[in-house]
Amino acid sequence: MASVDECRQALQELAGRLDRNAETVRERVDLDRTLACRITDLDTAFHGRLTGGRLIDLTDGDDPKAKIVLSTSSDDLVALVDGELDIARAVASRRVSIKANPFDLMKLRKLL
Repeated sequence: MASVDECRQALQELAGRLDRNAETVRERVDLDRTLACRITDLDTAFHGRLTGGRLIDLTDGDDPKAKIVLSTSSDDLVALVDGELDIARAVASRRVSIKANPFDLMKLRKLL
């Protein structure tokens, strides 16, 4: 099981990756939504905002009003960010749950 610090680091790495790709994605993806990432096996969460192709204001704690909610285990989060777990297969096998409206899901796919 990955630690809270490893999960935080994975999300910061994802934020950095999105930041580096923001210039090419920004024109294709108009998405400005709050995001919560709930780590089920650690009973912890992180939240931030997806805007302009970037993940910003990432901090500890849950956001019950988040428009996009990703729930997964600590190990699966780290595997997703490291590219060892395919997001589509993870959702299909219920290792990852994403709650968002269908239009946001389509935009989110373009970011990942």
